[in-house]
Amino acid sequence: MRHELIGLKAKVAVSTDPSLEGVGGTVVDESYNMLVLECRPSGKKKAKDAAKTRAKSISKRDSIFIFALPNRVKVKIEGRLLVGRPEDRIKKKFERW
Repeated sequence: MRHELIGLKAKVAVSTDPSLEGVGGTVVDESYNMLVLECRPSGKKKAKDAAKTRAKSISKRDSIFIFALPNRVKVKIEGRLLVGRPEDRIKKKFERW
């Protein structure tokens, strides 16, 4: 939870919006309430369409995310714990479990 999220691979595991479940990509921006993922189109595409990407804004509060850390460890985090400004979240103290 204290890790910088921008640049990490992320996937929406659970969301109150069923159309967002399973959406994955690279975190390109983060605000107080939202994560912006850069997603590639899925399925078989022609070579010219393969380079197209789209940005998806996902509410932190309403989702559970799976992040892939640089050391290839996958971490599942409830989005409600991520709500807040990124610079404040990094300084915030959390209970260990």
